[in-house]
Amino acid sequence: MSTFDFPDLPSQFRQLLGKCRDLYVSSGELAAHDNPQQLEATSGPFVQLMDDLHGALLVKVFVSVCQCDRRWSKNEKFLAEVLVFHLWDKWLEGDALRDALIEMSQKATELKWYALVRPFDQIPVLRNRVGELEALVVRLANLVARADGPIQEVEAAQIKSIQDELSRHLRAIPIDEPSEHAAADQAGPQAIEKIFDAPALPPITAPRDRGDSPAPTLDPKLAATRERSAPPSPNKSKLPSAPASGDPPITPEKTPAERLAETMAELDRLIGLGEIKEEVRTLANFLKVQAKRTEAGLPTTELSLHMVFNGNPGTGKTTVARIVGSIFGAMGILKKGHLIETDRSGLVAEYAGQTGPKSHKKIDEALDGVLFIDEAYTLVAAESEDPYGNEAVQTLLKRMEDDRERLVVILAGYPDEMATLLQSNPGLSSRFSRQLEFVDYTPLELASIFGVMCDKSQYRVCSATRAKTIVGLSYLHANRDRHFGNGRTSRNLFELAIRRQANRIAEIADLSIEQLSTLLPEDVEFEDAPPAALAPLADENLRFRIECPKCEHDKDVPPKFLGEQVRCPKCNEEFNAAWGEIAEAKKAENANDE
Repeated sequence: MSTFDFPDLPSQFRQLLGKCRDLYVSSGELAAHDNPQQLEATSGPFVQLMDDLHGALLVKVFVSVCQCDRRWSKNEKFLAEVLVFHLWDKWLEGDALRDALIEMSQKATELKWYALVRPFDQIPVLRNRVGELEALVVRLANLVARADGPIQEVEAAQIKSIQDELSRHLRAIPIDEPSEHAAADQAGPQAIEKIFDAPALPPITAPRDRGDSPAPTLDPKLAATRERSAPPSPNKSKLPSAPASGDPPITPEKTPAERLAETMAELDRLIGLGEIKEEVRTLANFLKVQAKRTEAGLPTTELSLHMVFNGNPGTGKTTVARIVGSIFGAMGILKKGHLIETDRSGLVAEYAGQTGPKSHKKIDEALDGVLFIDEAYTLVAAESEDPYGNEAVQTLLKRMEDDRERLVVILAGYPDEMATLLQSNPGLSSRFSRQLEFVDYTPLELASIFGVMCDKSQYRVCSATRAKTIVGLSYLHANRDRHFGNGRTSRNLFELAIRRQANRIAEIADLSIEQLSTLLPEDVEFEDAPPAALAPLADENLRFRIECPKCEHDKDVPPKFLGEQVRCPKCNEEFNAAWGEIAEAKKAENANDE
């Protein structure tokens, strides 16, 4: 019988397996929705491929850690049973399990790390999930290493190696000019083909449905074993239920009303963006009323749905554009409601005669959805002749008219440059009368975004870490320029923190679950802030202003209250004081408002 120093380790292991599948399958669904031109005909197989990639990743991580000490312990074999059940929905024991371990070990050497995580690097919409992916892998590797008790030196080195592989292959989100990374931010056909080209995956994990390709086969003994359903042992029966294995779960098609409600809820969950949310709700309500008037035979008002999103990088423009597209799709205004992101490089060619076809091709991808043009002011050079850029603009304007029932265009970029662009072209200004202003996030909102990422990946953030996070972000915010990363800053801070935490705990022999899931102050590093920026943390009078979500009463509290349950002295409501603003900064802000 297997014995674990931490009895709940098998349960946590299985939960992580389920979370990994959820991440890959939901990412496959999101990518298929966001890239209909490349994936529409193969959205089912692509989601299946993502499910297979998750299985291959689990095998790679599991075998890499277990084999680093060149032996399979009984606890590791028990976890292997759990892994096999997750992948195949069958319990294997004895010779069947031994054969499975041999096969998994052989196949793991064939698996390349980049092939397993390529979608999160190549598909722009999935890059926001890199931190979640890294957190899952590192936590999984640590759990496997602890199967036999304290982590050994060779196991710690292997975990560090896995972390380095992920860091090498998964690009950090840039916080400088997005236009400098335009080419890398396009999920083109070649990138999709490479992701979908799965022959490199060993047959044990390859997609089961690839058109004319033969179904993958397993070792005969292993295949025969899969046909038998062995009853779970008492130990296994105690494991919590996990998502069904095998094919990705089939969810019933949502009704338009359900899709709309789900999308509006997603909008409401966004941090900050109060005015933007109100603008989008107002637009959705107006369109609902217009639809009702049409049903009643009443006249309706023509309304241009093209928009300009003004704002600095990282303020949520792309996220809101995707939500707007989903709203239009759910309401039937657009057939699909998908989002196609591009910039000048996706519309303007380098040689005569090529810009028109290039622009038409990109616009065709966006038909029945939203074309989102980032850094749109770069379409036309401001201080020189730009015939190619002007040709792209004229092509866009004509297609907006010709395909007005099938296309919504959103232009995005810095406010001043966007104003100059619209003023320079009457055709643009007349068609883009709706402008939404995306303001920079406040330090409190930036900290809340960081907190959401931690919660999603099940990292506990102690009060001291919360205080350091707020103080550091407040400094960066106070000293920002228009290239400040905003939400990207929070994301990069989170990804750096989980890497630093992994390095810190990698060599701890007797590693507890709490240590594995806690971010300490030393894990949060502000690379662009001088040491003096964190000096307020040493001040015993440091206070943070928290606000009751029910009555909005605010109160200044010491750092130790951050992240704790508190009771409002005014309305008696209990709530979690997750984050707060530095009290002095709040006073200064109020004084400026007055």
